[in-house]
Amino acid sequence: MLLALGAFLVVVGLMAALWAPGQVKRTPLDTDSVTRLSGNADKLNPATGEVENIDVQATSITKADSELSDDDVVVFVNSTCLVINDGSGEVPDCVDGEDERLVTASTDVFATDRGDAMAVNGSSYLPPSAEEKEGLVNKWPFDAEKKTYPYWDGLLGEPVDATYDGTETIDGLETYRYHVLVEDAATEILSGVEGVYSQDKYIWIDPVTGSIINQTQDELRELEDGSTILDLQLAFTDDQVSANAADADENGGTLGLLTRTVPLIGIIGGIVALLAGGFLLWAGARREKKTASA
Repeated sequence: MLLALGAFLVVVGLMAALWAPGQVKRTPLDTDSVTRLSGNADKLNPATGEVENIDVQATSITKADSELSDDDVVVFVNSTCLVINDGSGEVPDCVDGEDERLVTASTDVFATDRGDAMAVNGSSYLPPSAEEKEGLVNKWPFDAEKKTYPYWDGLLGEPVDATYDGTETIDGLETYRYHVLVEDAATEILSGVEGVYSQDKYIWIDPVTGSIINQTQDELRELEDGSTILDLQLAFTDDQVSANAADADENGGTLGLLTRTVPLIGIIGGIVALLAGGFLLWAGARREKKTASA
């Protein structure tokens, strides 16, 4: 009985060690997340021609499209809205185009590899109107490394370097910090308006799941003559950071259970059971031998 149990546990442990990581370390197809950021900006008011200082709130809603996704690729639909927080009360996630509080609003469809999180293109996943992307878009790969990754910059329309910049603990969770720096890049800063764009962004990543825990960004858009169009400082809210850290800790614990604890218990427990069963079998045979000789 112990020999059978030991063999079973070893097989389960080996299967969990060899098969489970490739199955569980994949972006879920039921992703439905809301990310909130807040900050401050100097923004050109087109009506007055004056640069105004405003408090802002951003909301990013990302949902996986399970019908277009498959075992290897997940398709996301994202909507992002940046609105003015005028201090008059609760700020909505977004407002319509006629509302003076609206700064920018956009929608996007993109696809990423469920394992390494790199952008995936092609008509199998994306509509013809979708912008092709390269590099990381909305998360890092599982088991993120202390290295430089290509990270998609939508304003430039190309990937930029996200350089590992250190390790930091957030709400008890160890994270990897990455730095994205764009300096004085000539590009289209608004639809049909050429100018100069700079970005200084820090992104804190849970290395186990690859999820973004925190993000801060300083973004500057200027006309070619140096006139400011937008000077924005934006970061995840404190509540958002805490929620992200808690989710990552829970998800990381589940991954650890399935990819480390179960294989370890199965293999070690199986070996112990095999040894115990072998010993009992040997002891029984020895007793029978002594009885027969007597």
